[in-house]
Amino acid sequence: MDRRVFLVRLCGAAAALLLPAAAFLPTSSAAQIAAPPKGASVHFALTSTDGTAVTEQSYRGKWLAIYFGYTFCPDICPTTMMDLAQAFQALGPRAAEAQVAFVSVDPQRDKPDVLAEYLTAFDPHFVGLTGTPAQISAAAKSFNVFYERHDTDEGNYTYDHSSYVYLVSPDGRLAEALTSDRGSKQIAAALLRLMSQAP
Repeated sequence: MDRRVFLVRLCGAAAALLLPAAAFLPTSSAAQIAAPPKGASVHFALTSTDGTAVTEQSYRGKWLAIYFGYTFCPDICPTTMMDLAQAFQALGPRAAEAQVAFVSVDPQRDKPDVLAEYLTAFDPHFVGLTGTPAQISAAAKSFNVFYERHDTDEGNYTYDHSSYVYLVSPDGRLAEALTSDRGSKQIAAALLRLMSQAP
């Protein structure tokens, strides 16, 4: 089956079963770390799928919608990316003022080509970011993102992770953190509201 078709079908199935983000996280207090306060500066130094080194400065002048996840995630990640794709369609011409960035917490499997193919299935304009484990950890710390690897009995592994869509203003400050169960209409509405309030 074509990977794009598979992802679309997977997203449809996951959307039907979508639960609040906390349902996909362990119950430990570490997993319930809150997002940084609004107005906080956020920072990252990562690599895009085309090999370009990028930081938060690379996207100055645009609204950023940042999500931390991994391509092998079976449910919440593809559903959230589909919601973001639909939200950006709903923005119409104003979508040019914003950028979606997917930060992988699984650099071992999410090589640049895998990450690029995954995101193209949702929207070819979405940017995939990866890096060394230390770079990803530093980026996650800036956003108060929790992620933790869990090995399975079959020799595979999954990740528990925070599930927020972080909306970052054109000057690199956190404007809002949306739980991933908000849906495309609410994401689009939040972006339009923030854009209209910007000086």
